[in-house]
Amino acid sequence: MHVALLIPAVFLLLEAANVLTLYFAPGHKRANGVGVFAAWDRSKDDPDLHRFVSYLVYWVAGTKVIFIALLTTILLLGDARLQRVALLASVGAIATFYWKLFPLIRRMDRDGQINPQGYSTVLGVMIAAFMLALLASAALL
Repeated sequence: MHVALLIPAVFLLLEAANVLTLYFAPGHKRANGVGVFAAWDRSKDDPDLHRFVSYLVYWVAGTKVIFIALLTTILLLGDARLQRVALLASVGAIATFYWKLFPLIRRMDRDGQINPQGYSTVLGVMIAAFMLALLASAALL
């Protein structure tokens, strides 16, 4: 394995940890669990709403499994050109976070609906750092 693939490997391990959290401990406040959202606990007061929210959480987890499986396959079996393109495509896909999700979580954070406060900033910086790291990995291939 090329040394440039170590960064994507760390990213994939973190994503896998997030999947495990979403499936087995969705209310957790670490590993990007949804317990940071005050609405998660409030949704438990309405069983219909909680089932819907749980469905969406599991849907996100399932989508991440697909992403992890595809990127892992490409990184393990693809040539350097395909790996580079896959990393660049991943950066583009991850960047969509800033289009709809980041404004929402930022607003919820400002409105006191996120605990710990400031989580949206940490998440935004962390995602940007991973995007830059994946870009660097693609450049090194």
